[in-house]
Amino acid sequence: MKTQFSKRVWLLLSLSVLSSMVLAGPAPKPAAVRKYTIEQFMKTIRFGGSDISPDEKTVLFSSNQDGVFNLYEVPFDGSGQPKQLTRSTTNAIYVLGYLPDGRILYSSDQGGNELNHIYLREKDGAVSDLTPAEKAKFQFAGLSHDRKSFFYQSNQRNRAAFDVYEMDIATMKPKLLFENPGGFFPGDVSPDKRYIALAKTITTTNGDVYLYDTKTKETKLLTKHEGDVNNGPEGFTPDGKKLLISTDEGNEFAYVKAYDLASGQSAVLDKANWDISGDYLSHRGRYRVLSVNNDARTELKIIDTRTNQPVKLPALPGGDVTGVNITDSEGRMTFYVNSSNSPATLYSYDFKSGKVTPLVRGLNPDIDPDDLVAGEVIRYKSFDGMEIPALLYKPKDAGAGAKLPAILSIHGGPGGQTRLNYSPLVQYLVNSGYVVLAVNNRGSSGYGKTFYAADDRKHGEADLKDCVESKKFLTATGYVDPAKIGIMGGSYGGYMTLAGLTFTPDDFAVGVDIFGVANWLRTLNSMPEWWGPQRDALFKEIGHPKTDSVALYNKSPLFHTQRIKKPLLVIQGANDPRVLKIESDEIVTNVRKNGVPVEYVTFPDEGHGFVKKENEITAYKAVREFLDKYLRGPDLVR
Repeated sequence: MKTQFSKRVWLLLSLSVLSSMVLAGPAPKPAAVRKYTIEQFMKTIRFGGSDISPDEKTVLFSSNQDGVFNLYEVPFDGSGQPKQLTRSTTNAIYVLGYLPDGRILYSSDQGGNELNHIYLREKDGAVSDLTPAEKAKFQFAGLSHDRKSFFYQSNQRNRAAFDVYEMDIATMKPKLLFENPGGFFPGDVSPDKRYIALAKTITTTNGDVYLYDTKTKETKLLTKHEGDVNNGPEGFTPDGKKLLISTDEGNEFAYVKAYDLASGQSAVLDKANWDISGDYLSHRGRYRVLSVNNDARTELKIIDTRTNQPVKLPALPGGDVTGVNITDSEGRMTFYVNSSNSPATLYSYDFKSGKVTPLVRGLNPDIDPDDLVAGEVIRYKSFDGMEIPALLYKPKDAGAGAKLPAILSIHGGPGGQTRLNYSPLVQYLVNSGYVVLAVNNRGSSGYGKTFYAADDRKHGEADLKDCVESKKFLTATGYVDPAKIGIMGGSYGGYMTLAGLTFTPDDFAVGVDIFGVANWLRTLNSMPEWWGPQRDALFKEIGHPKTDSVALYNKSPLFHTQRIKKPLLVIQGANDPRVLKIESDEIVTNVRKNGVPVEYVTFPDEGHGFVKKENEITAYKAVREFLDKYLRGPDLVR
């Protein structure tokens, strides 16, 4: 987060360096960048959520510092080391938060199957499953405003729709508040528990907000509109009088309106030149936390609603401030700071004293931060003139005239966005001498609704051409070997990898597919039932497996594997509920028939992504060895 202070410091440093050069002659050569193993990079700690105890003395968080996500506590003032509360060696455990009496709620699934349950941890460490139903998913939806209960959503009754329940904290007995007829995604519950905000997805670019009245059982449309407008509920104000609604009506980017429940009138609350990605108020309404997705970075403001002015936070390391959690008293908070070359650090902050304290640092102390590379936002023109944003990572020790291998990194989705956040895999590859270009091809979120919709019904075509066109940019840098550019991605990015090797077989030297879609017909037919209306929206964006079967067949790499002639690495979790393992099995079998080098790494205890550090190490080591062998070449391996 750059400030005038940092600019002045930079100017003074620049003058100091210039002075030393004049007085002492040529500056010494910078120290060589140290090379690190994947084990060292993976000693970086990943976090998940945080909460502050009712007495405001302790911070609860999830981390994978011991290999699997577990719960930890650390003193708010930073006076002690983290204390581990759970010791799972199999399933990831993610913090939900403290109850008012100090007990803890957490969420966990089984082997990555995404069927999360809600668990209660007693003060003595005893654990009970509050939602023991099999083959159902349970989603925590926050404490009630009076702190006597909490809400959750479940598809236990109907696998394709989430109902809303209230769980009384004293008895731990649930009560049904909203029986979902289908087609809705429940949102926030009003402070008086009378209303429930509902989102209705029509397409990936069109949606509405409804209000359900628990007394009258009526459902009211709040966002009547024409054309494609993406509306979604943000949350109720603490006084219960207004509902904040995200919308892009009449605008390229999402902004936030405040809907008055009594009058039915709306007024713009926050608007920016980028998408507003988050907008909510603290428990008593004193602070509003506003997040803006500013060109792949999170720009955050904490606004004092009494003055409507931002709170002046102390100087922090450059990066995104995320995961803000403000106590009910509104006197303390926690947050994370993360950047492309610095993994997250958990901080606590006291509003009264202004003191900010780092509690847990994510970076392995064995790694010199100066050896890490910051991502640079670049843009290039695609085949039709559309400007494509991307994040460039260049090895620090790339000398003049170097001809380095490069790898494109393609995000998931479709509709995701690669942001300037820390990635141990990216840093590992760059540290190993690879240029990495993370492409936000058309269809990516964060760049306006026109850009977001530009790949509709053109998947594996227009968005793939954006990736191919990036080769011209990389070649023009002068330090990338145009014959040694590969493509890599996970989920939809895995599909793009397979599509690149299949439909543009001469453009990429290698491909790394991480749980990627190979057969759209199967994937769209086998999506989890609980996706509900989101599944229907994807049908409209990508194609319906029944009515668009020919088009989906034509864009599915599995049916055209005879065209693949470049080396391929496939990584797959056996429990993946989104991209079934059989897709990767079949793509590997078929490509091997071509006599093409194919390597296959599977994990019996992972789903759609990694939750176990040991598995990540195995996977990323396989990526590096594969690239060294088939992209860089054995004669050039460092």
